Amino acid sequence: MKNSALIVLVPAFVLAACSSTPNGYGVAAPPRIAEDTPPVDAAPYRDSQTTYLALINRMQQNGLWFASLAHVDALEQQWGRSPDSQRLRADALRQTGQAEQSEKIYLQLAGTPQQAAASHGRGLIAAARGDFAQAAELLEAARRQTPTDALLLNDLGYAQLRAGRLEAARMPLMQAQQLQPDNPKVLGNIALLLLAEGKPGLAQTLMEESRLPVATRAAIAREAARLDLPTAASATATDAAQDPPQAAAGAPLVLKASGWMSARIQGTP
Repeated sequence: MKNSALIVLVPAFVLAACSSTPNGYGVAAPPRIAEDTPPVDAAPYRDSQTTYLALINRMQQNGLWFASLAHVDALEQQWGRSPDSQRLRADALRQTGQAEQSEKIYLQLAGTPQQAAASHGRGLIAAARGDFAQAAELLEAARRQTPTDALLLNDLGYAQLRAGRLEAARMPLMQAQQLQPDNPKVLGNIALLLLAEGKPGLAQTLMEESRLPVATRAAIAREAARLDLPTAASATATDAAQDPPQAAAGAPLVLKASGWMSARIQGTP
């Protein structure tokens, strides 16, 4: 498969002691900053380091990466550096095109409570460079520490897919789907995996039954074109109705009668 530019996903991480890395990648629509986002008044949050960290994390979820850097500076002037504040800084640097500085900080977070988030961030940087093999290695290291992080699993599955390891991509993507069943980013990457496996009929069924937004479907089509994959539009009714044949290297994704949302990996307990 050909290497291609990264497609940034909509931020969806929630603050858990600043433990997650916002903005994964794959085949969903790019994030947009809401036009009605009000100016941030940080004054009520500065009495507590925890609440100030939460404010900065929320700003990053809203795509205010440059502003968040200014607030990280202010927070560290008042409270000093911490692994939490440095992880927020590294994420913001990565998102503002300063990958080298970002990676330096991520490396400094080894051995801290933010090590998994730092490995996640480094994996995204590697993927942005087109090195999906290294990205998968770093994201797998993060997964071993935070195995129930759905968006991390989604990123790992996409990296494995882009590295040409379809069997390795299947498990983390299916885990991510069952942890966050309605997440369009995860469903979009599963659709891309099905296309990579030569199953456009199942990909079409997934998109229809999941009611994926038009923007997400368009992103899937663009990514499939970049990777020279068959598109869901080429699927026939017969393709969609039939179960895929058993793969020699592992069990295929199949649909239960109740539809895509109860998808499973055949043969898995």
